[in-house]
Amino acid sequence: MSYDFDLFVIGAGSGGVRAARFAAGFGAKVAVAESRYLGGTCVNVGCVPKKLLVYGAHFADDFEQAESFGWTAGKANFDWPLLIANKNREIDRLNGIYRELLINSGVTLLEGHARLADANHVDINGQRFSAERILIATGGWPQIPEIPGHEYAITSNEAFFLKELPKRILVVGGGYIAVEFAGIFNGLGADTRLLYRGDLFLRGFDQSVRIHLAEELTKRGLRLDFNTDIVQIDKQANGSLLATLKDGTQLETDSIFYATGRRPMLDNLGLENTRVEFNEAGYIDVNEHFETRDPSILALGDVIGGVQLTPVATAEGMAVARRLFKPEQYRPVDYRHIPTAVFSQPNIGTVGLTEEQAIEQGHKVVVFESRFRPMKLTLTESPEQTLMKLVVDAESDRVLGCHMVGPDAGDIIQGLAIALKAGATKRLFDDTIGVHPTSAEEFVTLRTAVSSR
Repeated sequence: MSYDFDLFVIGAGSGGVRAARFAAGFGAKVAVAESRYLGGTCVNVGCVPKKLLVYGAHFADDFEQAESFGWTAGKANFDWPLLIANKNREIDRLNGIYRELLINSGVTLLEGHARLADANHVDINGQRFSAERILIATGGWPQIPEIPGHEYAITSNEAFFLKELPKRILVVGGGYIAVEFAGIFNGLGADTRLLYRGDLFLRGFDQSVRIHLAEELTKRGLRLDFNTDIVQIDKQANGSLLATLKDGTQLETDSIFYATGRRPMLDNLGLENTRVEFNEAGYIDVNEHFETRDPSILALGDVIGGVQLTPVATAEGMAVARRLFKPEQYRPVDYRHIPTAVFSQPNIGTVGLTEEQAIEQGHKVVVFESRFRPMKLTLTESPEQTLMKLVVDAESDRVLGCHMVGPDAGDIIQGLAIALKAGATKRLFDDTIGVHPTSAEEFVTLRTAVSSR
């Protein structure tokens, strides 16, 4: 049978674009449909604009610390609308780059809402196209619990376009998005409180990392309220919001930001016209080749509920393109030792197993840990401390996990991820000469174990 396209991709986010570009480069006839914005969540309302806002939030510290290095500056003033306007300009530039990447790769770009008519046909903008294979890469969408008054709350989607910086804000959630935005708002001068229903945020991260970050955020004046949740939101006559907590406490604020989870963005995709099935969590069920119950329909990225990180989606997109159109280059995605950064203030960088995971998996572990004041801060009054931690298998000497809380943690952990993937031992870390004076050298000078379990 002849098809209009060899591959029809729905969603021009990181995973979809990577699959489309490389499939086209391998000689396939490819189309991409996108109904919102090129680049997906990451480029438009995710990691890229968020990192720009994180940079902006850091300047308050830089101005304050500069005096300790001999600089005298005038009173600093922050302009939120200017930051947002500059951010928007950069995102527009990136949108254009994504457009050029697709078109220059020979991909047919269709801007509109695509809907599956069946396992091999897609309707968009009043046209129907046939495709041998269809790839769903529509990403995720933030969701707010449907409590009374939930319509007054915002998510990350809206936060990037606020006309003014709120004077007071409640951030609800315990994941990395909540922690990052709480740091952004706090760093830019808003009176910020983080509310989380659990005992401690960042569940799944190493316990030392979680405790250390909580201590550092508290030093920065960020109010952390654990074991609590909002049950109702009311809008006041003066325009402010009144949040009622589960214990009856009421908090008045100017904005309430929710980062309590994301759902797969599958609205009106026509999946009911196919044999695509979902798992218990509501994500598309796929096999190891990202195929659904309809072999002609594939899915990857946030819609399948795996590791929801941009580089993972791009790796999955590459794997799909290679397997379908360049099988001699195909290799499956390796989900082990995925490095992760949380752009909190200070940053978190982590790769490999946490101490808790290592013990749970049956390893006898030796833990090396260091807390110290970064050299940059030694001339200042800042009490901030950096944490570095290695989790080592006592029997094989293999390093199972590396964890850091401190400046540039994400950049430092990237190189260590290669070492862990290569199976590096603690002896190899010890035998590596450090770059002096840097924080990173601490990872190769940790000599004394702090615990053995």
